[in-house]
Amino acid sequence: MTIAKLRIARPTDDIEALKPFYIDGLCLKVLAKFSDHSGFDGLMVGDPELPYHFEFTKNSEHLAGRAPTKDNLIVFYLPDTREWKQAVQRMQDVGFAPVTSFNPYWDILGRTFEDPDGYRVVLQNASWG
Repeated sequence: MTIAKLRIARPTDDIEALKPFYIDGLCLKVLAKFSDHSGFDGLMVGDPELPYHFEFTKNSEHLAGRAPTKDNLIVFYLPDTREWKQAVQRMQDVGFAPVTSFNPYWDILGRTFEDPDGYRVVLQNASWG
């Protein structure tokens, strides 16, 4: 069976403001970027070895605004406690403090961080499943 590849795409009003969070904090790599493609600028970040990436797009004629709720989450499962602690520390070192999760479940084994657009990423110290 073929494993589907996943692109999480969303608009932003400021691509540059997202770079410290996703590139420096989460250690994702720039996979591609484009400008003025049918009126859109874009940035794709991820890891070329993994079957997912994020695409952020900006259109000068459309305001994207902030996340619609505090429960819009991307969750990364990091079962190794040492690696999880390093990931949490790296986010803090880049300047992002953990926030209290809207759903308290995510605060038990994880830390939630909010990007400049108000979207949240949970670093969960647990295995998937």
